[in-house]
Parts: sequence; structure tokens; C-alpha cells
Amino acid sequence: MSDMIGADLVDLDLSADTKEAAARALAARMVARGRVTDLEGFLADVAAREAQMPTGLDGGIGIPHCRSVHVTEPTLAFGRSAAGIDFGAPDGPADLVFLIAAPAGADDAHLTILSSLARKLMNADFTAALRAADTARTAAALIRGDEPPAQQEARTAAASGPEDTAVVPAAASAGTTAGSTAPTAAASAAGTGSTSGTPGAPAAEAAGTVPVPAPGQDEPRPFRIVAVTSCPTGIAHTYMAAESLENAGREAGVELVVETQGSAGFARLDPAVIAAADGVILAHDVPVRDKDRFAGKPTVDVGVKAGINRPAELIAEVREKAARGEVSAPAHAPAGTPVERAGDATEGYGTKLRTWLMSGVSYMVPFVAAGGLLIALGFAIGGWQVDKAPSVMDHFVWTQADSWGALLFQIGGVAFKFLVPVLAGYIAYGMADRPGLVPGFVGGAIALDAGAGFLGGLAAGLIAGGVVLAIQRVPIPAVLRGIMPVVVIPLVSSAITGFLMLVVIGKPIASAQKGLTDWLSGLTGTNAVLLGALLGLMMCFDLGGPVNKVAYAFATAGIAVTDPSDSAMQIMAAVMAAGMVPPLAMALATTVRGRLFTPAERENGKAAWVLGASFISEGAIPFAAADPLRVIPSAMAGGALTGALSMAFGATLRAPHGGVFVVPLIGSPLLYLVAIAAGVCVTTALVVVLKGMRGQAPGSGTTGPAAQEAGAPKDTGQPVAA
Repeated sequence: MSDMIGADLVDLDLSADTKEAAARALAARMVARGRVTDLEGFLADVAAREAQMPTGLDGGIGIPHCRSVHVTEPTLAFGRSAAGIDFGAPDGPADLVFLIAAPAGADDAHLTILSSLARKLMNADFTAALRAADTARTAAALIRGDEPPAQQEARTAAASGPEDTAVVPAAASAGTTAGSTAPTAAASAAGTGSTSGTPGAPAAEAAGTVPVPAPGQDEPRPFRIVAVTSCPTGIAHTYMAAESLENAGREAGVELVVETQGSAGFARLDPAVIAAADGVILAHDVPVRDKDRFAGKPTVDVGVKAGINRPAELIAEVREKAARGEVSAPAHAPAGTPVERAGDATEGYGTKLRTWLMSGVSYMVPFVAAGGLLIALGFAIGGWQVDKAPSVMDHFVWTQADSWGALLFQIGGVAFKFLVPVLAGYIAYGMADRPGLVPGFVGGAIALDAGAGFLGGLAAGLIAGGVVLAIQRVPIPAVLRGIMPVVVIPLVSSAITGFLMLVVIGKPIASAQKGLTDWLSGLTGTNAVLLGALLGLMMCFDLGGPVNKVAYAFATAGIAVTDPSDSAMQIMAAVMAAGMVPPLAMALATTVRGRLFTPAERENGKAAWVLGASFISEGAIPFAAADPLRVIPSAMAGGALTGALSMAFGATLRAPHGGVFVVPLIGSPLLYLVAIAAGVCVTTALVVVLKGMRGQAPGSGTTGPAAQEAGAPKDTGQPVAA
């Protein structure tokens, strides 16, 4: 902090009578030192920050502060007023005024130092020493955490001999106290997630004793609190609230860990620490990032100044809520992107890779669905020659069906052009968050131009995400940190990804994609039927899980072009048909043999009719979860049969979704429905036979006479899993 404040930035006789005049007087010292380039512009930024929330604190402290483009480097000025200046604190005017100026792109190191000062202000010894300081040099040294000049002179005198030892002046004594506490305050600010430590330990050590639990007794577990502090500027109040809460936690005998979401960035609390917490305190004036992490726990949600002014009350309040069992609403779904969630630390690379790929596929599927359905409708309305129609921008007749068909076809074609870039962009997004989007989209677009297709998109996304992650691990000079997210990372990562895609791997992947396309186009007879059976097995194995999604992504990749081959459209038809089998079969089974299912399953069966007809395989999940060893193998057998028959019949499908609602768009629609019906009947029969071997489902509500005579046990209403 030695370069942030000096004696020339200290005014121990601040004569201003208003906060505006005080800010002007201290800012003028910054201008004189060359730290502020435009006095009026800087004061306007200070006033704008003051308008958001008063910067007066209890204990006679004012901390006007702001970020400003008129500040050349982080600077601190200090003024001491004899009369006091009103900064809006509840307990009256402030006699200690700190003007904190940060550049608009201040680097993390300086912001951490400023946060250290904010924590010091919560130390009564530190503020007392500032009030006792008799020179500007002493005050500046105290703020920097240096040894005050008077103390240095006393130590030098003591070292020269006993006869030269003099009594240390009062100011030096006060400075010693502050100097001894300042490092502690600074140390506590060294990183986020600092804890208040063992309850009662500091006080006990100061008294020379350490409490020891009685023999045979375990030390009671302290109440545990996690807290988050944040303010609009993220410089002062954020860290002052953290220090105040930590101090109050020590006094209250609780374990309290704080996550400071400040300008210097923030490190998320360990999920294990959050899970073990008994309560949560959120002291903030800007939205808490990843707030869902704290859902389902007793929570006190207040402004950041409450964390500074009344931390003991907040701790007492959260303990009372915990005692009453009052908790916040649980999170209904995980929030944010894959990288915004911590995840399990034990996840292997394979699990992460699957998550990244599924991130890209999940964002791509809506484009596939919209584009595919539009193209299919275009063919249905305009005929099979609609792909030869001129652009509707040049020729469109409102009264002709062909023109409307061409319109839909061309809109769908435009949507399809986004498939590979979206796939690549969101794979990179899943790996590296928002910095991965630009290189991912650029790499995906290059893959599309190079003819690398779906495989090229996968490679481009993985490369882009990996490049961004590598760049983020490189130590960066402080001067570049402010432009890293908007200039450096997009520039460098896009250049590297583009080079690799254009020069190194683009052509080999394009050749592999062409080979795959040619292989699919050449599939006939037995090979095509076997492929259909395999895809049917995959679609029914986990009912919307990763294996199901791999089969679906394989099919959609084949039709994700303007002019797909017949083989690609046959594969899409087989995949959709097989995916419809499990829910339709469960719906039929609950209809023909209801006594084998619980009442809840029979109700689910009614909904499964609609879900299956709409190609939503997840409609069978309740049945598979309750009885997996009977339902899943049965579903796989029916799905394999349907996939094989669909390929054998040569049914084609241009749309990637829609179920029975796109049957008019299917080639050989009657045979296609026969294939689905065959698979549904096989699955239904197997489920009925296997469940019949088990007997009537508990809770089915239809107990037979034999069971009644035998004294059958009372219905539990619960399904029996194999």
C-alpha cells in the first residue's frame, strides 16, 4: 500500500463542513499528486456512488469511494475533522474520512489492498491510533501498516543503549497498538472464505488460558454460519461487512465463513462448507451470485450496511430461525451453466467430457427441431421439388402453395446453418463459460465451411474450450487484466482455434465426415436392419439419458444438412419410431392388465399415451424406475424390433421430432406405423408376462378371492422393484 497513500495525501485538520466539500478537499490532493486527471469528473463519480447509498459508518467513519475513468491508479486520501462531517451514519457525523479512488479497470492486487483497509476500519485500536496521530507521516504509516515514525525513533534510541532509552510518546504507543493489529486485519483479508476461527480462542489466548473440556466430555460442536457480502462498487462495504461479521462471530462463539463478492473477484465457498452450515447470512446491495447454493437453509437476507453496523443481531437472528426450523425455499433446479456449478470433485474426465458434449447437443436440438420441421413442412406444402425453388426474396406469390412451401423450406435451411456453430459454441461454453463462446462459434463456422460437419463441430468446440482454459491459466501482467475478457481471450483463442481447424485438422475431419456419410448412404439390406436394431436398443436403454441422446444426436447429425441422403432420413425415422415405443407400451400395458400396476402407475399410463405419441421417451421413466429389471429389457426388445422394421421398410423422415403428428411427412407412413405397433405389442407382452410371474402389484386395489382367503397382507401402496 506504500504507493497508494503518503503524507501529502493526509489532512489532519480537514476544515470542510459538508461531505461534498470534504471529498473536494481530499480529491484536490489526489490531483496535485497526478492520481486524478479531471477533478470535476471524478467528484461527479463520487457523488453518483454516494447517491446509491450513504457511505457513513458507525464509529465516526466516512468512506466516500468510487471507480472512475479519471483515476490513473488506485489511491487513498485521509482526512480528520475536528467538528465532524455528516456522511449519513446512524450514530452521527464522521471525524475520520477516507476517500478511496479506483480506476475503472483496477487490477486485483490493488483492490485486495483496498479491501484490507476496509477490514482495518472495523478495528477499534486502528481507528483510535488514527485519532491520536500527531503528524501526517504517522497517520500515513498507520494506514499503510508500516511502523510509525515515532515508534521507529523510540526503537533506535533503545538500541543505542539503556541510558538513551526514552519514554515512548502517547502517539507512538497508540501507533504500536494499531501496527500490531493491522497485519492481522490485512491477513484476514488475504483471501475470500476466511473463517472466524475457533470460538473463544483469541480471547482465551490473550488472557493466558485456553478452555479445556471436562474429562470424558467432547467439546460441543459450534453453530456454523456461511455468509456472503457484496456492494455496488465492491471495494469498501463488501470487506468491512465481512470483517464485522467475522469479529461478531468470534465474540458469539460461532464458526463463521465469509465469501466476499468484491471487485477483486471471489472464490466460491467449498460446497462441503455450505452443506455443513447451520445458517446463512446474505449482506448485499447487488444480487448474490449463485444464490441457489444456499437454498433450503435458515437465511437472513439484508443490506450490506446491516452486516457492518449490527452483525451480532444478524447472527442472533439466523440462530433463532434455525431453532424454529425456518428455512429458505429449496432450489428447484440447478442454476447456471455447467462451469458455474462446482460439481463433484471426484468426477472423472469421461464424465466431464459427456457433460460438455451434452451441453452442446442440448443447445443444438431446438435448432434441429425448428429447422427440420420447417423443411419438412416446406416439402409437404410445396412438393418434393421445393428445394429447387428460387429465393422467396426474388419470387413469392401470396396465393400459391408452392411459394409458401419454398418460404418454409428456406427458413428451415437458414436455421440449419446454425447447427454446427451452435454445437461447437456451447460445447466450449460448457467447458470455459462465456469466454468459450466466441472461439467456439468461430471454430464451428469454419467446420461448416470446410465440410467437416457434425464431427468438425465436436472437435472445434473441444479445441476452443481447451484453448480458453489454457489461456486463463497463464499469468497475465496487471495492465492486461482489464481487457482480457473482451479483447485478449476472444482474439487469441479465436486465432488458435481457427488456425487448427483450417490448417491442421479441418481437412482430415472433413474426409472422415464424408466417409461416414458415404457409409450411411451405402447401407442396404441386413446392414441397415442391424443398424436400426442397434439404434432402437440405444433409444430404449435409458429413456432420455446419455445413451439415448447419443443415438438421437447421431440421427439428427445426418439430416442436419440442406439435402440429406435417404439413408440419413431412414436412420432418423428409425430413431424416432423406437423412442416412441416405451411410453406407448406402458400405456397399453396399464390398460390391458391394470391389476399388475399400482394406482399411481395406472394414472401415469394415461399420460404416457400422449407422451409416447409425441416422441417423448421420458414418459416411461416412472415405470422403469419402479421396476427396472422387467421394464427396461422389455422396452429394449420392442425398440430394437421397431428400429429394424423401420429400416427394412425404408421409411424416411425429414423432421427430427414430432411423433405421430408428422406422420404425413414420413415416407411409407403406413409401414412406419406398423413398425411402431409391432414394437409396442412386443414390449407390452413382455412386461405383462414378466409382471404376471411376480403376481398382482401391491396397492393395485384389486385383491382376488384366493388372496383374501389366504389372509393376504394389507396393501402397502408401494411398487415392488425387482
